[in-house]
This record gives sequence, structure tokens and C-alpha cells, in this order.
Amino acid sequence: MKLSARIAAPAAALVLAGLTATACAPQTSDTGAKGDEKTGTLRVWLFQEVGNKPKEQVVDAAVADFEKTHKGAKAEIEYIPVDTRAQRIKAAFNDPKSAPDLIEYGNTDTAGYVKDGGLADVSEEFAAWDEAKDTDPTAKQSVTVGGKVYGAPLFVGVRALYYRTDIFKDLGIEPPKSQAELISTAKKIHKKKPELYGLAVGGAYTYGAMPFIWANGGELATGSGGTYKAAINSDRARKGIEAYASLFGDSNCPAAKCAAMGGNATVTAFASGKAAMVIGGDFSHAAVEAGSVKGKYAVVPLPGASEGSIAPAFAGGNNIGVLKSSSHRTLAVDLMKSLTGKQTQEKLFDAMGFLPTYTDVRATVAQKEPFVEPFVKTLGAGAKFVPASPGWGQIDSSLILPTMFQEIVSGRKGVAQASDDAAKKMDAAFADAG
Repeated sequence: MKLSARIAAPAAALVLAGLTATACAPQTSDTGAKGDEKTGTLRVWLFQEVGNKPKEQVVDAAVADFEKTHKGAKAEIEYIPVDTRAQRIKAAFNDPKSAPDLIEYGNTDTAGYVKDGGLADVSEEFAAWDEAKDTDPTAKQSVTVGGKVYGAPLFVGVRALYYRTDIFKDLGIEPPKSQAELISTAKKIHKKKPELYGLAVGGAYTYGAMPFIWANGGELATGSGGTYKAAINSDRARKGIEAYASLFGDSNCPAAKCAAMGGNATVTAFASGKAAMVIGGDFSHAAVEAGSVKGKYAVVPLPGASEGSIAPAFAGGNNIGVLKSSSHRTLAVDLMKSLTGKQTQEKLFDAMGFLPTYTDVRATVAQKEPFVEPFVKTLGAGAKFVPASPGWGQIDSSLILPTMFQEIVSGRKGVAQASDDAAKKMDAAFADAG
């Protein structure tokens, strides 16, 4: 998921794997509201961004519009740290009296929060909302579990390939058009300029590694009948793992330095002039612009396995949902619409660079900002998502996939053994969640 600041392609091309079924039914603990008050104060928890003031201004405007049209209703916004969100939100689910009415949450948390019984089913209201018809399928699936809708998408984030235009010109090379060419280009650059990583990669950069798995036809897991089974050890997935792992070592990004790097560290390496390429998000743009490579880089979609193709990207992003315990359900749904509506999302893009989830609004912002285009193309080529199982939270927090990559790039295990071990751990997490 994309947690900090962190498109006129046809939306019909967006495909999400395995999000229509949930691994388990929601818990049946009684956290439901006892009434639906039409006046009063609504409490909202939103994520605190690194530079939060622009976000606050956009949110304040949306709240003001809501309060104008809902006499006797007010909204109280609290910005909570991302790092401690899990504890606070779980506590809110368990103590309805002190819980907020709405929360911002990462889209990989949807299934787990539904299982915990914390989010309200807003399927009917979402279906009747006129603006929602322009929500792209990827974003809608990120709020969908078991065919029911549990919130509204706030923004979407995807990654593409940032590269140094000055270095490519100096070496007389073009941006790579296939995955094999990407790998060979990275190694060629490092050989010619050993002070640089050809492509900055990280053993803990799961979302940077996923496109390699998907581009080779692999999957993280397969779902059927509401249950999931790990597929990370399939032949196709292993081919993608091998491709990503081949970028670690003295020929590109030494394992001693790169095995522990996460996504932020790889972007920092690029922004500070230590790498010729990096897989960065639309949300990485501000950090790169603030670095020493400003004016000396460009962005293209990350190439796929075949020449001219685009590797499927992870569709990150955040949503806003109404808590099942809210005693202001109708008001809360209306405020959710105000906070996630088209006008607010366009303002959030202008203020924070967050990509809108509406196809028409994305087309508008893409005309305003040329840097958006490669991310638009990436979304249009087909974004992917993690399994819609509450077990994914355990898989993510247990660092199962980063551990697998780190075991491989350090030489402790081969691809077959490491992926088999990761698959066993993933299956155990899926079973525990069920």
C-alpha cells in the first residue's frame, strides 16, 4: 500500500487477480451501532503525511462543504501516525465508544479490517453514488471483499522506472524495452560507472520485486472458494524471482549493501545521485525533484518480459471507510463521499501528488502534469493486487517475501528452497486467517 506522498488510459484494461473472494467471513462480535443520528460531531482519523499542511487544507475545504449541506453536523479531524495505525485502529474496533466514525486505511488492510468486524458494508450507498461509476476497477476492488464494498478509494499509487537522462546520453544507450534488457542495461552502466548502482534494488523492497514475478506469469497466491494457496514457488514465479535476484551482486547492486534496502532507500539512492535507475512510485516524484538529480531524469513504464510490454505494477493506495460502530452512519457515508469525491481528489493531486481513482479526473490531471503519463500507461496496461485475505497482513508484517529474497541474494538458500519455505509460511498465514 501507499501510505505517504507518497491518466487517459482505458480503465477497462485494469485487471485485479483474486480480489473477489474473501478468505474468511467477518467476525460476529457485536460492534454495530445502535442508532443513526442525523446531527452531532463526527470523528475522523486520517494519516499524517511527511508534509501534512497541504493535505489539511484540502481536507478542511471538503469538511466545510459537508458542514454547509448538513446543518447541525460537524467533523473533527485527527491526523494519526502511520507507524502506529494498526494498534490504534484495532483498539477502536474493540472499543466502539471511543472509536472514530471514519478512518483512512491502506488498501492492503481491507480484508483484515473486514474480518475484524470493524468496517461497515456501504455497498448500497456506493452503488447509488453517481461519481462512483467513474472509479477505475482496480480502485473499486481495493475496497471490495466477498463482493461487498467497505469504503471508498482515496487515491491509487503505482511504480515505474526512473532513469538518469544524462548518464544514458553519456553512454549512448536508450531506456530498456524488456526485462532482459533492463537487467543487461543495469549491469552495463555499473561496469562503465562502478560508483553507481545500475538499478537500485532492495531485498526488502517487496513491491519493487512483484512486477518481475507477475511479468513472468507468476502469482503470489491463487484463490478459490474463499481460500488462498501460495503460488510463489511455481515455475513462473521462480523465473521472476531469479530475474530480480540477478540484480544483486557486484555486477549491479552489491548484496552487502542492497539486501537490506527497502523501497525508500532505493529511491533515496537514486535521488542522491548514487544510482542510474530505480523503480519508484508516482508518489516518489517529490523526493526525486528535491534531490541532486533534478532536471536530469525521466520516467518510463517498467518493461515486461517481452519487448515493448509493460510489467504489471502493484496497485497501492489508500481508502476511507465508515466504522460499523458509528452512530452517525448516514452522515458518515456522506462525509466519506465528500472526502473521496472528484473535487477533493483533484485537489489532493494538486497538493500532494496523489493519483486520483476516477478515470476522468486522472485524464484531467495527466494533461496538467506530464510526469503522470508513464504511471497512467502502467495502470492502463494492467495493475495487480495482493490476495484479498486477512492473512496477507500477517504475511506482510512477518516479512515473509523480504526474507525469501534476502536468503537468495545472500546465498544462504537457492531459489527453489527459499520459495518453498516462503510458500509454507504463506499457507500457514492463510490458514490462520481462515
